[in-house]
Amino acid sequence: MFSDTSTEAEKVQIELIRRCTVAQRFAKVRSLTARTFGLSKRAIARANPGLSPQQLQIKFIEFHYGKDLADRFRRYQKRR
Repeated sequence: MFSDTSTEAEKVQIELIRRCTVAQRFAKVRSLTARTFGLSKRAIARANPGLSPQQLQIKFIEFHYGKDLADRFRRYQKRR
């Protein structure tokens, strides 16, 4: 159980998820992922206000996927 959710509320949430089709579950996962990425990018932008959109993307990749991939993405962007 999550510490901020009552047992009854958690049971209701689980039941609602169980009633969803696979497509509905997938849509919820996609939506949650998009929201999480958006919040992460916003936090990075707030912490680094001078970053260009491209620099923000590189910083996001570095934070979530590592410096190696961020460096490879940076080199790829320069070749484009």
